[in-house]
Amino acid sequence: MRNLVRSAVLTAVTAAVTIGGTATAATAAVTPATTLETQVVAATNTERAKHGCKKLTISPALTKAARGHSSDQAKHGYFSHTGRNGSTFTQRVKSAGYAPAVGENIAWGYADTTGVMTGWMNSPGHRKNILNCKAIKIGVGVARDAKGTIYWTQEFGG
Repeated sequence: MRNLVRSAVLTAVTAAVTIGGTATAATAAVTPATTLETQVVAATNTERAKHGCKKLTISPALTKAARGHSSDQAKHGYFSHTGRNGSTFTQRVKSAGYAPAVGENIAWGYADTTGVMTGWMNSPGHRKNILNCKAIKIGVGVARDAKGTIYWTQEFGG
C-alpha cells in the first residue's frame, strides 16, 4: 500500500511538473510586443553610445505613430514606409502629435531584437537613422500578423 501511495504521489508530481513546464515554455516562446519595443530602444541606445551619440528618450507620440504603422502593416499584410492611406512617416508622426520627425526604420520577419538590430545596422540607410546624433527621441512599435510574423517600426524625432 505504501508503494502504491508513493507511486501515485510521484505520478502526480511528475504530471504537475510536466504540465507546468509545458505551459511555461509555450508562454515564454512569444515575447510581448512591449518587451520587444523596450529591447529595441535599449539596443538602439547601445549602438548610439558606441558611436558617440546621446541616448534617445522615449516619446509617447512617436511610440503611438510607430505602433500604429506596425499594426496597420500587420493587419493588412503590406510592408512599406508609405501607409495604406498614402501617408508618409512625417505625416503619421505629426498626426500623433510630434514634430519634427527625422527618420523611420521598418522591418518584418525578424523573430527577435538581435535579428532586427543586426539587419538595420547592416543596412546603410537604417544605420544612418540609428546613428543620427541629431535625433533625440524615439518611438518603437511592434505588431504580429495572424501567422505571428513581427512587423517592426522605429520613429526618430529631433
